[in-house]
Amino acid sequence: MPTERITFPGHDGSTLAARLDLPDGPHLATALFAHCFTCSKDIPAARRISARLAGAGIAVLRFDFTGLGHSAGEFENTTFNSNVADLVRAAQTLEERGMPPALLIGHSLGGAAVLAAARRIESSRAVVSIAAPYDPDHVTHNFCDALQTIETEGAAEVNLGGRPVRIGRDFVEDVKAETLTDEIRDLHRALLVLHAPRDAIVGIQNAAEIFKAAKHPKSFVTLDDADHLITRPADAEYAAEVIAAWATRYLELSPPAPPPGAPEGIVRVTEADADGFLQDINAGPDHHVLADEPAAYGGTDRGMSPYGFLSAGLGACTSMTIRMYARRKGWPLRHVSVDVSHDKVHAQDAESGGAAKADRFTRVIRLDGPELSDDQREKLREIADKCPVHRTLERSAEVVTELAD
Repeated sequence: MPTERITFPGHDGSTLAARLDLPDGPHLATALFAHCFTCSKDIPAARRISARLAGAGIAVLRFDFTGLGHSAGEFENTTFNSNVADLVRAAQTLEERGMPPALLIGHSLGGAAVLAAARRIESSRAVVSIAAPYDPDHVTHNFCDALQTIETEGAAEVNLGGRPVRIGRDFVEDVKAETLTDEIRDLHRALLVLHAPRDAIVGIQNAAEIFKAAKHPKSFVTLDDADHLITRPADAEYAAEVIAAWATRYLELSPPAPPPGAPEGIVRVTEADADGFLQDINAGPDHHVLADEPAAYGGTDRGMSPYGFLSAGLGACTSMTIRMYARRKGWPLRHVSVDVSHDKVHAQDAESGGAAKADRFTRVIRLDGPELSDDQREKLREIADKCPVHRTLERSAEVVTELAD
C-alpha cells in the first residue's frame, strides 16, 4: 500500500499532518478518516481499516487534528466545532487533488465529528461511525475530576490513556452545547453504525440513539467484545471488512478492466502485520482473503497458510473439472467434495531452506450420485488427474521475479 505524507492548513491555519493511503491498483473512490479523541491518525485501528480499504481500491486520508500527533497548533485551544472545521479542510484538500471524499469514517469523538461535518462535505455519499457518542459532551466523563479546575482556571492538564493533555474551557463549553440530533436526522447519506456492546468508554446506548435518529438507508453492526479503541487486530480486521463490503453498496465503484496480459486480473499480496505473517490477498477489486501461519510458527492463525492456499487451488480445480465433465456427459452426479492434505508445513520448510523431500498432495474425492455406474465413477477419478492445477503441480513451472520501480 503506497502512502503519501501530506500537510494542509487546519481551521486556524496550523499545519496538519496527514497520510494518504493509496491503492496499489486503480483508484475507485476516496475516504476521509477522523481519529478518536486525543488519539492520532496512526493508531492500529486506523491503519488497519485504511489498509483494507486501500486494498479494495479506496484511497484513505487520515490526519491528526490540530494540536495532536504530528499536527501543529495548540490542542488546548481547540473545540468540537474546530475539529469539524479541520475535517472540512481535509475534504477540501482532497477535492483540490481531484479526489473528493465519498466515504467519511469517524472513530469515537471523530465519529461524532463526521456526523456533524457530512452535510458540509458535498461529495460525501456514505458515513461510518465507530464507537461514537451520540452526545459529544459524553467525552467529558474521561476527565470529570478536572472540570471544576478547567472552569475556574480556563484549562487543566488531564491524564488520558497515560498521556498528559491540556483541555481548555472552550472545548468543554462547546461539547456541552453541541447536539447531533438535527445533523443525524438530516444526514441524507447512507449511515453505518459500528459499536461494541461492552464498550466501557462510550456505552452501546449511544449507538442506539444514533441509529434511532437516522433515516434510511442505515445499518448497525455489532463489534461484539471489542474494546473502545479496537486494539485487537482481529476486531480491526472485522471492522475493516464490514466497512469495505458495506461501502460498495453506496459508492459508485466501477471495477476496472484487468491489466493487459492478465485476463483473470492480478493477485496482489500485501503484508498486513509487520510483526507477524498476516497477509492481505486481493484478486481484483471484488475478492479478499487473508493468509497467515499457525500460532506455533509465529503467526496468528487468521488465514490459511501458503500451502493451504495451494491445496485449496488443487481441490477447487479438481471439483470444477469433474463437474464440467459430468455436466457435458449428462451423468447423474449430484455433488462433489475434495479433501486435500499436504505433508509439509510451510514455516518448517522455509526455515530448513527447502529439504530434499518431494511434496505430496493426498486427494480424497467424494462423488455423490447413487445412479453413477462404477465405470462412470472410475472415469471421473481419471478426469481429476487432468485438472489444470494438477498438471501444473506435476510438471515444473517457471517463476519470474522482478522488482517494481
